[in-house]
Amino acid sequence: MKRLLLGLAIVAGCASNPADVEGTYSVGVTNREDGCNFGWTVGQMNSGISVVITQSGDSAVADVQGLAGLAVGAALGTHTFSGSVDGNALDLFAAGTNPKTTGNCTYTYDGRINATASGDTLQGTITYTANTNTNPDCAAVQCTSTQDFAGSRPPR
Repeated sequence: MKRLLLGLAIVAGCASNPADVEGTYSVGVTNREDGCNFGWTVGQMNSGISVVITQSGDSAVADVQGLAGLAVGAALGTHTFSGSVDGNALDLFAAGTNPKTTGNCTYTYDGRINATASGDTLQGTITYTANTNTNPDCAAVQCTSTQDFAGSRPPR
């Protein structure tokens, strides 16, 4: 019985350890819903996107590079997402800093990456949402756009 409890304690302790996700990933993205009218074609795929992830313990930062980084930067005002790694799950967020206005509505777009790591691969979703000043004029910009992605890094 003691061995069983010790084994369960070891497994439980390991489950909360963050996966090693650091590295340079080559990512492919598939456009899904475009509720925010970024202008992409649903179902279109783009590949060869470089994403550099740095990690310190359970904290991680993802930097989208190249032309894709420029596009993300134009929409959000940043191409860097930061957050946490819990087990093999990543939850990274980019607070928008590029202000836009519609009538009396002021808003930015925020981005969130939710991903699962498995060895040298990542798979997940990028969600973009409008963050508004809650003025009634903002009704037209309450939106969500999503992209699915999968990527890999060189074996470690």
